[in-house]
Amino acid sequence: MATSWQEIVDLGARQPGGVVAVEEEAPEQRRGVFRKLRESLSKSRQALTEEISASLFDKIDDETWELLEEALILADVGAPTTAAVVEKLEQEVESGAVPMDGVAVRDRLIEILAEVASTGRAPMDLSAEPAILMMVGVNGTGKTTTIGKIAWHLSKEMGLSVVMAAADTYRAAAAEQLETWAERAGAELVRGEEGSDPGAVAYDAINAARARGADVVIVDTAGRLHTQTNLMEELAKVRRVIQKQIPEAPHETLISIDATTGQNGLRQAKIFSEAVDVDGVVLTKLDGTARGGIALAIASDLNIPVKLIGVGETLEDLRPFDPGDYAKALLAE
Repeated sequence: MATSWQEIVDLGARQPGGVVAVEEEAPEQRRGVFRKLRESLSKSRQALTEEISASLFDKIDDETWELLEEALILADVGAPTTAAVVEKLEQEVESGAVPMDGVAVRDRLIEILAEVASTGRAPMDLSAEPAILMMVGVNGTGKTTTIGKIAWHLSKEMGLSVVMAAADTYRAAAAEQLETWAERAGAELVRGEEGSDPGAVAYDAINAARARGADVVIVDTAGRLHTQTNLMEELAKVRRVIQKQIPEAPHETLISIDATTGQNGLRQAKIFSEAVDVDGVVLTKLDGTARGGIALAIASDLNIPVKLIGVGETLEDLRPFDPGDYAKALLAE
């Protein structure tokens, strides 16, 4: 069933203020979440099911596996991941481990995709006091909006006190956008002058969090182009500034990837992970693309788990990623 915010966030032994007991999502609420995910993946599912229907496996031969490979690659699962998935399924069918039956083969394919999507899976580590979460990613991926929504969920659903650091000092609208979200989430915002040192803003935010006993600091960073080496170096510098105050921080580094960019998103994740240690991916705009397979490519090729997905504009549309639900939403009848 769909992963909840309480399941995706690791608070360690810490008990956030204002939370007496965690309420589990009701079964009907979880079913509603799955329906929303299925709807958001409709473009990807349509692209896949045109090729991967149960009838594809009615007659299993070399052409079957070639068609399956083509369909997965078109969905941006990526060539290496596709080859591994198809090889595994083919071997299991030929060995008799999976019955040579269309429905059984399709069901096993869904299971294998869920296994791939689970690669490297781990909760968001917010167990430190304060916990430092750094967000990175290029312009236009929905990074700043994602930060605001994360802050809202942590504050309103989990009772955590949040400080937001507007360390994207090169885009004036970024700080203003965060200010709106800070008010909405009941979070504190620390910002600097336009063009000021991003590291200094992060430094001040951590100091403010310590002084006020805040639970989490979320550090926004400039939506720098991954092809610009000097800006990537500056991102690494922000990380070093954070570590001067808290050596083991950032405790969680997330990269925002626009699902509609497909394999280009995979390249972004790879290059960012070389500049800073990326712990997880927030895959945004999943509702607007036929390239939903990119979640599999990121998890398998880079061993970076997808932790959150954006499937719409509302607060509830930023959801923890559930590999099983994702695979079923892509392929299940």
